[in-house]
Amino acid sequence: MINVRVSSSKSLGLLIVTVLLGSLGLVPTTPEAGARSVKRSTSTKRVAKPSRTPATTVMTVMTGTKPTPGASQFKAEVWADNWFSMFVNGVPVGEDSVPITTERSFNSETFTFTATYPFTLAVVAKDFKQTNSGIEYIGKPNQQMGDGGFIAQITDTTSGKVVAVTDARWKILSIQRAPLNPSCEHDPEPDKTCQSLVLAEPANWTAVDFNDGAWTSSTIWSAAEVGPKDGYNNITWNPSAKFVWATDLHIDNTILLRLKVTEK
Repeated sequence: MINVRVSSSKSLGLLIVTVLLGSLGLVPTTPEAGARSVKRSTSTKRVAKPSRTPATTVMTVMTGTKPTPGASQFKAEVWADNWFSMFVNGVPVGEDSVPITTERSFNSETFTFTATYPFTLAVVAKDFKQTNSGIEYIGKPNQQMGDGGFIAQITDTTSGKVVAVTDARWKILSIQRAPLNPSCEHDPEPDKTCQSLVLAEPANWTAVDFNDGAWTSSTIWSAAEVGPKDGYNNITWNPSAKFVWATDLHIDNTILLRLKVTEK
């Protein structure tokens, strides 16, 4: 099939002339003599990469070149201490615009994506750590263990309804924990004395059909315990959205989160 875009009646007239001439073997060879060139459409999968800027970004989760019937647009609002990346049905849709290598990063992110119900949210969230010791500001007077925190809400932009928030329903797996011996926090060489546990990300853990049955439920933390700041205040949070993390804000440094959104 050939897709033709006609922007005016003049272009349509030129196109008709070109088709008639073509049937007689007299197709013009220059743009001035006939209609604009026509490109063949393809059915290859097209997925836009999420922007790394703080501005609102758009991501479409679908295959083909036309919107999936029944698809809805969603707005995601996220705050993380310190960094996150979000996936929908295994496709990346949004990522913190400030690199995890930044010691102090408390910005929020807002972006949109398109999907059909039900869909699966998957998030990797990281607290800043200077090394696998789990310590930050190493060698400085304020050397310490860091602490994490994550909160998000997803809104169906058609209905205006918040369809997903961070709460205890999210399944969680901690894949980097340190220091396992907190007494090393102020050691002059924490890389030598602090113990850590580091696991690889499970294969295909962002996919819809991944089995997260062995994962635990997220732990809910209060705002006083997380201490949100900066970008957190730029978002009007639904009261049901809670701060979540693994079982320890200080020792759990990298976590994986999953939630299936089933209802409109």
